[in-house]
Amino acid sequence: MPKRMKTKYPGVYSREAKRIAGKGKEKVFYIVFKKNGKVIEEKVGRQYTDDMTPSRAAGIRAERIEGKRLSRKETKALKVVESLSLDQLWEEYKLTRSNNKGLAIDVGRYNKHIKPKFGHKNPIEIQLTDIDAFTRKLETKLAPQTVCHILNLISWIINFGEKRNLCTKFPFHIQKPRVNNETTEDLTPEQLKNLLNVIEQDENIDARNLMKLVLFTGMRRGEMFKLKWEHVDFNRGFISIIDPKGGPDQKIPMSDSTRAILLGHPRQDKSPYVFPGKGGGQRVTISKPVNRIKKLAELPQDFRPLHGLRHAYASMLASSGRVDMYTLQKLLTHKNPRMTQRYAHLRDEALINASNIAGDIINGNGG
Repeated sequence: MPKRMKTKYPGVYSREAKRIAGKGKEKVFYIVFKKNGKVIEEKVGRQYTDDMTPSRAAGIRAERIEGKRLSRKETKALKVVESLSLDQLWEEYKLTRSNNKGLAIDVGRYNKHIKPKFGHKNPIEIQLTDIDAFTRKLETKLAPQTVCHILNLISWIINFGEKRNLCTKFPFHIQKPRVNNETTEDLTPEQLKNLLNVIEQDENIDARNLMKLVLFTGMRRGEMFKLKWEHVDFNRGFISIIDPKGGPDQKIPMSDSTRAILLGHPRQDKSPYVFPGKGGGQRVTISKPVNRIKKLAELPQDFRPLHGLRHAYASMLASSGRVDMYTLQKLLTHKNPRMTQRYAHLRDEALINASNIAGDIINGNGG
């Protein structure tokens, strides 16, 4: 066997061998490392045939040590088992998804970003370095949240295939960009008063009552669209929220204001929905009238008419100082208390202001 030669990279060696394609010789690179107390030597590639370099070999060695990469032998064995490409897995995965707006968005993400890069590959051929390079390229032109959605879609497809024995799960974790989703939207008392005046004057009764209901309940847009009359219990004073953002069904209390809105809202014949869409089916949008109201009320351009009102509802309760974070979490149907913590500072400010009242009274009496 030819003599093993050192490189400048620890644990990376080469041996000379006859070149597979072409005349002369080429270097064959090996890596040496310890795993579970055992010294392992692995071939990682040839100089010309595999375009292997000492630097690339060192990177592969690091990934093998960290358990983020399979050996060439393991990869070869899995390739025999696996025959489905990511494109084929995607077609199978789509069949399990509901044919809605969410699927349409993911189809666009897959076709535009994922398919050109990975569609023709088997999952076992996709390495962590490929995902990292893909992520860096996306980050140069897309928002972090969008990049996360694309990477999540890859994970969902692979997890789907792994559960059905159609592929092997990635031996590494896909690191996603950090996203600041702590944005909250609020309205000043003047903005809220102006908005309510504009709402009352709008001709679209669905938009009027839907926007007021968000302000009085904090319900999400999708929950409003799915709300049926059978979910409204006027006797017990509760509204059932079905499948709130993927979580278990919830119930929220019906305030007097909410009750008045729903009792006065017209019911459409042969439709079970409170705010029905075309033909009495489930509504999918109400953007045009609510954006008209937003514009007439002169709200900030980046204020989201419905989601922003949900934030306004939560902010009003938190800043009152009379609603604890646990109760607010239940009213907002947050699955995790961390989602509610974005409003904690408003409650703290209210408590500080309340504590100052005692000082003001004492100082006033002392004067």
